[in-house]
Amino acid sequence: MMQSTHEFFDDLEIQDPRVRELSVFAALPRQIQNAQRHAPAYTKILEGVTAGDISNRAALAQLPITRKSALIELQKQLPPFGGLAAISNNRARRIFSSPGPIYEPEARRVDYWRMARALFAAGFRGEDVVHNCLSYHLTPGGWMFDDAAQALGCAVFPAGVGQTELQVRSMVDVRPTAYTGTPSFLKILLDKAKELGADVSSLKKAAVSGEALPASLRQEINALGIEIYQCYATADLGLIAYESPAKQGLILDEGIIVEIVRVGTGDPVAEGEVGEVVVTTLNPEYPLIRFATGDLSAVLAGNSPCGRTHTRIKGWLGRADQTTKVKGMFVHPEQVADVVKRHAEIVRGRLIVDRDNVNDVMTLHCEVVAGNETLQQAIQASLRDICKLRGEVQFVAVDSLPNDGKVIEDIRKYD
Repeated sequence: MMQSTHEFFDDLEIQDPRVRELSVFAALPRQIQNAQRHAPAYTKILEGVTAGDISNRAALAQLPITRKSALIELQKQLPPFGGLAAISNNRARRIFSSPGPIYEPEARRVDYWRMARALFAAGFRGEDVVHNCLSYHLTPGGWMFDDAAQALGCAVFPAGVGQTELQVRSMVDVRPTAYTGTPSFLKILLDKAKELGADVSSLKKAAVSGEALPASLRQEINALGIEIYQCYATADLGLIAYESPAKQGLILDEGIIVEIVRVGTGDPVAEGEVGEVVVTTLNPEYPLIRFATGDLSAVLAGNSPCGRTHTRIKGWLGRADQTTKVKGMFVHPEQVADVVKRHAEIVRGRLIVDRDNVNDVMTLHCEVVAGNETLQQAIQASLRDICKLRGEVQFVAVDSLPNDGKVIEDIRKYD
């Protein structure tokens, strides 16, 4: 795969952000029409939507959310892809199964998952030999990195997971220069090499995914002469964001549209506010529209010092699914969002679940400019109507609730 410059994967990474925005929203109506015509579930989900009208972020934000958590049931009803794919089984190159099970198609295209961009930013080049330690079994992780490395011209050692002693021996013999996999497994390999007295100093770079990379682990790996980079990807969407040499947030991939929305809603939040990552992909074979990942993140202001001009996010900040059980009944973030929407006076809300002796209690903390007893009673009634549970209401100052994306916080302790 050819790149336009030595420093950047292609010219898309350094284009004017206004041009990028116009380009993706010029492509979006075609993608919506493609989903409506060729993905049966989206024929129903997007019924009545005129594709040509969805040409900006405001219009996109009006479309329904498709939740990752709904895929299991959708795929049971219409196997294997739940009617969300615009590709038939026999046209796919591979079909994967992630825990759930959730099935994902892979089309017959080079670097289908668009991961090569992340590896390039991490310094991977054609002369590298890549020791790939994500699983090749059932799930797509190993193939995502493998195909990306090959697209860059790298040789790949398909190590997978486990058999650490054998892997270390292979690293001594093959002398890989790069690693792909989880950061924790890289540490396991490095610890095993130290234990065995094995020389794995050929490793100089790593691209990791699948779990968080703590600062302490980054420092430990860097101290061994290995430059480590994060990327954020899912089996459904491929690459979402990646780390550049600046290491200041994760830069969004060029093949998707990302929104950060308030948990339990489809409403975009202000820049910098933590919310759920919602992705619309321009992938024609698997045209996921407003796909809620269940992950929390936030947009970083400004551009990366590395020169790439796309939006940056803070990376993975936790899970958005905050459903909890109170007095034997489930309370969902969507219910809290519905309570907040009923009362225009509420700027933001956060449901705190605690215990009073052996009893569950819940209190809705509401950011309001000015509150009174009448409003408090009205919100309590809405909480009871929507959640089918009694709860207290407490008014707090605007901007006083934590910016962590939570709308339900369970602080119960069971000592």
